[in-house]
Amino acid sequence: MKISEVMTAPPVCVAPDVPLSEVTRQMAEHAVGSVLVVDHGALHGIVTDRDLGVRGLGEGLDRSARVDRVMSPNVTTVDAADELQVAYRTFRRTGIRRLPVLEAGRVVGVLTIDDLFLDVFRRLSDLLGPVAWSVLKEPPPSAGSPG
Repeated sequence: MKISEVMTAPPVCVAPDVPLSEVTRQMAEHAVGSVLVVDHGALHGIVTDRDLGVRGLGEGLDRSARVDRVMSPNVTTVDAADELQVAYRTFRRTGIRRLPVLEAGRVVGVLTIDDLFLDVFRRLSDLLGPVAWSVLKEPPPSAGSPG
């Protein structure tokens, strides 16, 4: 399976000069814990909710401070065409929880540990579904009926 089949796309992106207040608004609006900092399609960094708290508020930065003041500029990435095992190895090796996904050097998505959990749960469900039915030999009670 390819990373492109599991990643979240499109990613939430902001320019390097965007104020922290806009970054937090984007995170809340899109219900994400990180935003990619991109300029003309090129990845410049990543900012997480933790970065905003520790490097932003923790260092007394104003809401109008630029996101490039708190972003992490050295970003580990994966390619959209890579096999999913590449992402598993990268997460394990680096200890990070979010990977920007590139295609021909341009940002196309984000892969998170949560995305991998969902993939694992789907695979387990596919595997265990037939086993559960063969053990039960009858369908589970429908919602609302006594079981």
